[in-house]
Amino acid sequence: MARGDRFVALGLAHARSNWFGDVARWSNSAALPLEFVKCVTVEEVRTRFRTGRPFSALLIDSRVSGLDRDLVDEATSHACAVIVVDDARVRRDWPALGATAVLSDDFGPDELLDALESFAVRIGIAETPMADPTARAAAAWRGHLVAVTGPGGTGASSAAMAIAQGLAADVRLGGLVALADLALDADQAMLHDAGDVVPGVQELVEAHRNGQPTSTEIRALTFAVGDRGYDLLLGLRRHRDWVTIRPRAFDAALDSLLRSYKAVVADITSDFEGERHCGSIDVEERNVMARTTAAAADVVVVVGSPGPRGVHRMVRLVAALVDVGIDGERILPVVNRAPRSPRSRAEITAALNT
Repeated sequence: MARGDRFVALGLAHARSNWFGDVARWSNSAALPLEFVKCVTVEEVRTRFRTGRPFSALLIDSRVSGLDRDLVDEATSHACAVIVVDDARVRRDWPALGATAVLSDDFGPDELLDALESFAVRIGIAETPMADPTARAAAAWRGHLVAVTGPGGTGASSAAMAIAQGLAADVRLGGLVALADLALDADQAMLHDAGDVVPGVQELVEAHRNGQPTSTEIRALTFAVGDRGYDLLLGLRRHRDWVTIRPRAFDAALDSLLRSYKAVVADITSDFEGERHCGSIDVEERNVMARTTAAAADVVVVVGSPGPRGVHRMVRLVAALVDVGIDGERILPVVNRAPRSPRSRAEITAALNT
């Protein structure tokens, strides 16, 4: 076999998966133009991706613990097709999670070769990356997203409530308005005197790690705030719970929220630092809700307070948003408790415009 004229596939399977041994046998006997690299854990798969070696595909058993949206995204980001071998006892919508193809657990060599030829690249032949296998047609509509942030003590959470209530009064939105508490230190449960702390954003994100809930199921994770006209998605129960929010699962959860409501107002933390700023991937993952939401928002409302210190903190926050790629035209500064004096207002406006 000429160099480069074969597929290189990673394999990860449940302990009792017969197909795993079959693929290894087809590879060793040259029945397929395939180099099969067996892995024993999800972490080994991730480690092999980080070596920089190109892989054509990841063949993974649907029963493997750790098969979720983040693993699929990591594979596809390395131009590696994800082929899920679906056990009859584990039925999920794998393409909705980003899987490239799905095979039944009794597949033969011809079926595997067809999948590889259709979705993977032969190592050493293709010089350009394969098309993104996660690309799917957009849904019929997607709601508007308003992100609200501000330094502590400026009233950003109260402003988010007011914006959500104002949008809920718009009959064009048909009552499909949600207020989502996506801050690290979540206050909306307290501000709404919510009797429960579950479900909330953690349950919403967890539902997207290995599935694609319906709009009805997503709305069931919120609480109706009848006197204000919107639904409330509760936030993290403790600051440290940010570790449960996985980046790709959160991205999918936010997208589903926008496809379940015509308008979503998100109360987010005013910290947008990432690995590029401080060299820490942990900091970036801690701020994933704020960073992802701000990037997707139609408008980012920055709430500040009057006075030299208040305006300075507000300007610094606007600069941080611009630094992470938010277009200045999508940033709306709002000064809470602004002075009545026209002169004082003009001074604040001039400071923000400099």
